[in-house]
Amino acid sequence: NQLLRLWTMTSLFFLVLLSSPLLTRNVEANPNYREALSKSLLFFQGQRSGRLPRDQQVSWRASSGLSDGSTAHVDLTGGYYDAGDNIKFNFPMAFTTTMLSWSTLEYGKRMGPELKNARESIRWGTDYLLKCARATPGKLYVGVGDPNVDHKCWERPEDMDTPRTVYSVSSSNPGSDVAAETAAALAAASMVFRKADPKYSRLLLATAKNVMQFAIQYRGAYSDSLSSSVCPFYCSYSGYKDELMWGAAWLLRATNNPYYENLIKSLGGGDQPDIFSWDNKYAGAYVLLSRRALLNKDSNFEQYKQAAENFMCKILPNSPSSSTQYTQGGLMYKLPQSNLQYVTAITFLLTTYAKYMKSTKHTFTCGNSVIVPDALISVSKQQVDYILGENPIKMSYMVGFGRSFPKRIHHRASSLPSHALLSKPLGCNGGFQSFYSQNPNPNVLTGAIVGGPNQSDGYPDQRDDYSHSEPATYINAAFVGPLAYFAAGRSA
Repeated sequence: NQLLRLWTMTSLFFLVLLSSPLLTRNVEANPNYREALSKSLLFFQGQRSGRLPRDQQVSWRASSGLSDGSTAHVDLTGGYYDAGDNIKFNFPMAFTTTMLSWSTLEYGKRMGPELKNARESIRWGTDYLLKCARATPGKLYVGVGDPNVDHKCWERPEDMDTPRTVYSVSSSNPGSDVAAETAAALAAASMVFRKADPKYSRLLLATAKNVMQFAIQYRGAYSDSLSSSVCPFYCSYSGYKDELMWGAAWLLRATNNPYYENLIKSLGGGDQPDIFSWDNKYAGAYVLLSRRALLNKDSNFEQYKQAAENFMCKILPNSPSSSTQYTQGGLMYKLPQSNLQYVTAITFLLTTYAKYMKSTKHTFTCGNSVIVPDALISVSKQQVDYILGENPIKMSYMVGFGRSFPKRIHHRASSLPSHALLSKPLGCNGGFQSFYSQNPNPNVLTGAIVGGPNQSDGYPDQRDDYSHSEPATYINAAFVGPLAYFAAGRSA
């Protein structure tokens, strides 16, 4: 009787969830997920800093930032520009690298030929992060370029004449958040390369342990140490405890060393957020740790499984404890500034938690409603399809994907003539004519996902509207996992 009642409740809730107007609209829509996956990874080539390799496919970009680190007498070339500017901010870059690694660990077997490209995208990030962690003992470099000056200019990365100031944290100027995120990136990547390149994997893991130790020993927020150099751009608004938990969770997964389990316990319970981003890692840490409760049947991690499920209940549209708004067209709406960064990151967690649930035949409850894995997958697929063009204005928010996509993105290199066509430097102010132009960007940054539509499902496609039209590495990185999941033919 009890089993029958549970089955009835589950079926009823699943039917209720699927009959929600948010979810029925796109049930039949199946964009080309394989193409989207390929393009989402190609985007990272357009964001590369440093000396570009011979196999660079985004040919309108050229080498840039070749003297990065020289003011501190170290080599800090490489890595990624975070968004549409020419700055290397390590805090979001490390998160980008962690999410690319997590996507590859969970979905690599479903990526087919894109697995090689995913590894290359990760390695471009980790090669740079290794330099930042190993160049000077006792110091972690956390960024290159003066954001306050850079943001007053509109020039190609190849032409940069703004100060390439180097920023670092140390025992006297701590940065537990950026250090623990760097440790998370290196630890996660070490597992990606464990079989493909064992020597590199060992270097990543050894460095991750050292950087994590630094984060633990010298506690403090990097925003306090570096103030206006990182705020308001990538301020650590949520503090550093979430990064300590996140970094320890990744090192625990990479090493199985109880030291990291004890560290997580010593941090106590975390916040109960309804968001996941480069700044707030709690929800990601809960899902990552819940893997041990579900897949390893380890009761020590039961509280994180519960926290992960509380998070899901705040996201699902028909849950009694939902605190998430959805637009009329069905898009999750968290914040006006670059909303799609939250959508892609949360969608990753929905898909991944559903995957853990499916492999263990697990269900959970939101109030009196029983949640089955396909309920999470339905919401996830709705978000993916919306971003790829199944929305009220039929606009794909991935550049170069579908018939209609953003043409005037807030991105310096994309909006200015290619260095290959015009090698003469444009200078700090030389590009503003292009910035204010209504012409489409001359270079298509294929695969870039922009900040996205407004709360009314509208998108003006204006270059100066950066909160909607600017792409960012961390928007794409989180999207790779769900795309790989659906590309492999998984759907609700």
